[in-house]
Amino acid sequence: MRFCKTIIAGLALVLSTAAAHADTWQMATPYPESNFHTQNIQQFAKDVDAATQGKLQINVHAAGSLIKHQEIKNAVRSQQIQIGEFIISNLANENPIFALDSVPFVAVSFEDSRKMYKASKPALEEELGRQNLKVLFSVAWPPQGLYTDRPIDKIEDLRGLKFRAYSPQTERLAQLAGAVPTQVEVPDLAQAFTTGRVNAMLTSTSTGVNTKAWDYLKYFYDVAAFLPKNIVVVNQRIFDALDPATQKAVLDAAATAEKRGWEMAESDHVAQRKVLQEHGIVVSDGSPALNAALHDIGKKMAAEWSKEAGERGEAVLKAYRAQ
Repeated sequence: MRFCKTIIAGLALVLSTAAAHADTWQMATPYPESNFHTQNIQQFAKDVDAATQGKLQINVHAAGSLIKHQEIKNAVRSQQIQIGEFIISNLANENPIFALDSVPFVAVSFEDSRKMYKASKPALEEELGRQNLKVLFSVAWPPQGLYTDRPIDKIEDLRGLKFRAYSPQTERLAQLAGAVPTQVEVPDLAQAFTTGRVNAMLTSTSTGVNTKAWDYLKYFYDVAAFLPKNIVVVNQRIFDALDPATQKAVLDAAATAEKRGWEMAESDHVAQRKVLQEHGIVVSDGSPALNAALHDIGKKMAAEWSKEAGERGEAVLKAYRAQ
């Protein structure tokens, strides 16, 4: 009997010691569980759990259920949560480098977007590092297309329309197109269009399908304006507190998630464009006149960005174009 009690006591000590050394991170993400970004992150969490044998677990809170999108970066910085995902262009007002991937018609394909990320990654890591944030991985959205509740044949057709803006770049694009920028978050898109709060937006095929765009608009023009990227960051101090083996497990899982996420983005664009068509949305590449005018806006915005970013921005653009 005494021997059994000793075994039980020993087992309890082992379990309590393991629990003491186990760690749980809370992770905030802005997008629904059906979105490929969220699915990729959920797999990342599973990979970390498996690689650390449960020593580090990541609880993923999707659809802004834990922290609102605009607040995720600062929540990680202040250690309110340990890890989070957000779209890089949300930080454009902090530094021009965060705006680069959302300057229209600079990088309009997955290949170009990868090159841009490679060229800008050191600067992104430096700026986020100043805020005690460690970059784990980044994944692009599919090319941003134009959704509208009415046919658009030329740029003049956008004048006066209420245009959903989710970043300084989309706000500026709306202004240059003669539209009225209106800030609306993804969960509110259906209501915004239905009530006439917005008439047009630039976003991905993924977001269009995730929000059932066919319920509130009729047209999608696949103009491939830009490929904005989401980024996953962890609080640097929290990461540094991990033992070396756990750090390596996190970084290995992050590298795998980045590769997998880009592959998911490419296949998602093709599949979701088809879904839009199947649900009755009129899908096209846009008229030559519309695309030409949008590219002109892109040139103007690229010049504005370059001027604001200065020598550092010029160096990043030069590195991107040299690839």
